[in-house]
Amino acid sequence: MVLKTSGRNIIRFSYQTNAAATRIKSLLNATCRATVTKREMVTLIVATTSDPASINPAAALLAMPGWTSGPTLPPDMKSFVNQQTRVIQHDGSIVEEDDLDSRWEEATGEAVDEVIFLSRHTAVSNRPALTVHPIGVLHLKEGESPPQGGKPGWAALPSPRIGPWLRLLKKMAEAHCLVPEFEITLEGTHHGPITNKPTMFLEIGSTEEYWKRQDAAQVMALLMWEGLGLGGGEAVGNWNSETGKRKVLLGIGGGHYAPRHMDVVSKDDVWVGHLLSGYSLPMEEPKPGENHIGGTWRQSIQAAFEATKASFPGGEIVAHLDHKSFKGWQKKAITEFLAEQNINVGKPNDFT
Repeated sequence: MVLKTSGRNIIRFSYQTNAAATRIKSLLNATCRATVTKREMVTLIVATTSDPASINPAAALLAMPGWTSGPTLPPDMKSFVNQQTRVIQHDGSIVEEDDLDSRWEEATGEAVDEVIFLSRHTAVSNRPALTVHPIGVLHLKEGESPPQGGKPGWAALPSPRIGPWLRLLKKMAEAHCLVPEFEITLEGTHHGPITNKPTMFLEIGSTEEYWKRQDAAQVMALLMWEGLGLGGGEAVGNWNSETGKRKVLLGIGGGHYAPRHMDVVSKDDVWVGHLLSGYSLPMEEPKPGENHIGGTWRQSIQAAFEATKASFPGGEIVAHLDHKSFKGWQKKAITEFLAEQNINVGKPNDFT
């Protein structure tokens, strides 16, 4: 018996002798078709019941149409399903529950496309704010203990939705009269948890009074509802290098709220990757007669660039520096290092 394959993935049985023909007479002209099933790509939204700024937006989202109960993620995390979106609820720390994307894939067989975390925001100023940001602890050395999850030297893949959703959030907050009471802003890359897929945090700040604000929770829920296309419209922030602008901002320097980078990202059609605030770029000034600049700033830039590049396949990653935040020797060292790594540096007008 001979097995022959055709271009249509069909296996056909044929025969070379009469005896063989008799033995497989019942199989004559029978076919065996191989079916390849493509795993469904889903978005994970993660909330914790221990934080009102996390569970309230999740509850507001789940109050919208179309949700059904989903599988339980071990050990006891509830989930809810709506089209290609999954909401997970747990009781632990939002920054320390690692690998939820891979754990979901293992438990359900579904492929996770992205992860969105809902969380409270704290600030010394106590100013009310709605924030969006990527995560990672790129500047820590091996062996150091991250204070808020993650692992030393690690940068999550930044969600391509960060820039488009920041602009959509601003419009929604204005429409619901949360501006100017609430500041709508990016934050620099910081904290965990560890993920493997494109990730972003959506946060409500900055005190308990505002963490519990139902109007802020409702706006965050609407952001996810419309941003993911759950209401029937087109999703916001899907990356496609073949259409539209291909430049992606990699923010380097400045304060935690990235004001210079915000000026650029606030404009339409600007994509944003990691944002390295000054604290993520530790630089040790060289001693007299020495040229080497110590610190983990190189490590941070490399990790941020590689993660951003992976999140925007086919994109052009362009560094945007907050020049005024650096001393002369720091700016010189950073621009020289970027040149060595073949990372282009852009001015604000280069992104428009």
